[in-house]
Amino acid sequence: MSSMLDDLKYLHQKDQADALGIAAKEAGQLREVFSLGDDVHFNNVDNIVHAGMGGSALPAQFIKTWPVVPVPFEIVRGYDIPAYVSEDTLFIADSYSGNTEETVSALEQAMAKQAQVVVIAQGGKLQQIATERHLPFIKLPDTSQPRYAALANFKAVLTVLAAAGVVKGEEVFPVVDAAADFLDGAVQTWLPTVPTKDNPAKQLAQELIGKSIVVYGGPNMYPAAYKWKISFNENAKQVAWVGQLPEFNHNEFIGWSEQPIDKPYGVIDLRSDLEHPRVQKRFLVSERLLSGMRPEPFVVQAQGKNVFEQLMWAVAYGDFVTLYVAFLNGLNPAPVDLVEKLKKVLDE
Repeated sequence: MSSMLDDLKYLHQKDQADALGIAAKEAGQLREVFSLGDDVHFNNVDNIVHAGMGGSALPAQFIKTWPVVPVPFEIVRGYDIPAYVSEDTLFIADSYSGNTEETVSALEQAMAKQAQVVVIAQGGKLQQIATERHLPFIKLPDTSQPRYAALANFKAVLTVLAAAGVVKGEEVFPVVDAAADFLDGAVQTWLPTVPTKDNPAKQLAQELIGKSIVVYGGPNMYPAAYKWKISFNENAKQVAWVGQLPEFNHNEFIGWSEQPIDKPYGVIDLRSDLEHPRVQKRFLVSERLLSGMRPEPFVVQAQGKNVFEQLMWAVAYGDFVTLYVAFLNGLNPAPVDLVEKLKKVLDE
């Protein structure tokens, strides 16, 4: 298997959308500069609602970890918005394609409630609505798949929060720039030119092919765990689930404890030394108590000097791991043909 992942000609043949190249330059997305324009003004913001599906919900998920916003912040993954949405709500409609039907539905409801709406998209219906209704709009950079633009999308959402005065741009943007520099260095050991014997991403990929993946994170790393789930599903075309500690210990923990002992799963723990001390201890105790009852977890220890760097490191590492799993599966990681077919059938 190692020869397959070290065969650059084979990787190039399979990687028709240059997903590895996008992952290698992922840090650059954090340096994107977006603007809502000088004529956009916000009134008092009592709460924030971010509407998005799949990869377009990830930026809001990241913000659950950093920066922590001082007002209630809810992510809507569906057609309908919360009843409390009002003119004091900052409502962000976020869809890479701009055509996500759930997000379009949520946007229409938010406009009807006279929320303070901002639209983020690459184009599509959302851009059209923003133009027709004169809504603040951020256009995302063009890339082959929404999940490959997650960090640029995060920077766009952060730009909106700063413009609305929810976070202070002079405080958050230097942290993002420093994380981009850190990430540029971190990815060097995961690149396809680094042989398997020296490449932890390739090594982990070899362990995970053919398995159903379960990824666990504490509250800080959960957004990265969720990104791993998405990337296993869409890059590697392997089914994956995600869970969070400490909730894990109140139900799922017991689910691992009985038959069959030989479970066809790959368990990944995304751990951070910046999680709550009790969460860190729960990972260790859970691993010990479940020894022999579930597959031994592959422990991924997040790197970085602050929680945002660790989050970005974990996201980028997962991107490389899942791309290498895709190549081991003999697949081009980019297309999600079944999703496109689903959309067409729904419209019939």
